[in-house]
Amino acid sequence: MRQITHLSFNIFVFLCVLLIPSPVLAQGAAALVEGLPALSVSSDQDGQTTYSLSLQILALMTALTVLPSLVLGMTSFTRIIIVLSILRQAMGTQQTPPNQVLIAIAMFLSFFIMTPTFNMMNEQVLTPYLDGQMPAETALEDGSAIMKKFMVRNTRKDDLTMFAEMAGESGYETQADVPFSIVLPAFITSELKTAFQIGFLLFLPFLVIDMVIASILMSLGMMMLSPMLVALPFKLLLFVLVDGWSMTVEALVAAYSGV
Repeated sequence: MRQITHLSFNIFVFLCVLLIPSPVLAQGAAALVEGLPALSVSSDQDGQTTYSLSLQILALMTALTVLPSLVLGMTSFTRIIIVLSILRQAMGTQQTPPNQVLIAIAMFLSFFIMTPTFNMMNEQVLTPYLDGQMPAETALEDGSAIMKKFMVRNTRKDDLTMFAEMAGESGYETQADVPFSIVLPAFITSELKTAFQIGFLLFLPFLVIDMVIASILMSLGMMMLSPMLVALPFKLLLFVLVDGWSMTVEALVAAYSGV
């Protein structure tokens, strides 16, 4: 449990580090705050920039407002929550499972899927950076490369090409050459497309059950009886017999490739 807590804290620190501005912007920020005693920026003999504790806390508090967007846009959370929502609608169970449960499932599955990426990031970037063996600029570049590698591997080539053409850029030789301005929208678009494709396949068997039940009720003259109400027990029975939750979770996890 302590290892999981430590890893989660390290991942949070890295996501905050992702928001640290580039050296050029850092120099501009240093010029603005160097006159304030609580917000000071200093440089040592090796040329490394050191920020005051108040300035670091300010950066961390600012990162908290962007952290939900990072979780939604750079992990598998988007695909999982959309598939689970479509599955709930296909079953016709209204608000069961509730939204809080679906979000919790999506978050835990996202953490499970992203664990290999987070472990690599922790070993190669976070631990050396927190131990003072790696400067912030190098940690930012290496950590960004690891996250970018995961997103590129799980993004459709057509989506990458589309956004690259819209940005007026040509093909890239390596994954590291693809900028985040191209990877992020391409990854989100690819996740949405894949999520709706999976949701369509999950919706079909439940739709067939609804159609069969509706046809039977019409043939029996029971038009005042709701087909959805009658079909609900049969859909739940089918989903339980085929172990639907395990199959859905397994398919979602297996669809991702590691770094």
